Amino acid sequence: MKKIVGKHVVAGAIAMLACFAVTAHADVVGNAKAGQDKVAMCIGCHGIPDYRTAYPEVYHVPILGGQNAQYMVNALHGYKKGDRRFETMHAVVSSLTEQDIADIAAYYAAQTAASKDNPNK
Repeated sequence: MKKIVGKHVVAGAIAMLACFAVTAHADVVGNAKAGQDKVAMCIGCHGIPDYRTAYPEVYHVPILGGQNAQYMVNALHGYKKGDRRFETMHAVVSSLTEQDIADIAAYYAAQTAASKDNPNK
């Protein structure tokens, strides 16, 4: 009987922690102004039109201005977790917090070709 109760307690605790993790992730709201101060590492590659990296393979680097914020959040999480594979991105993103990711995504989502702070200008 104790083993059954113990398993239920552990399962309940794991479920509760999972709910907290999802809630904490959902509560993060990006701030484009704060993101402006966090994109220095991004601009080095993503602010150069038609830039191609040579390491670890030839890769066309996308321009991020105007990109959908949720797409960017998902992509950055993918690089951070290793689901998306590009060593340079993993290295850059691995130190970002949830708030950093949301802020950077908000910053780039707010960009247009005519934006004063568009890194392409």
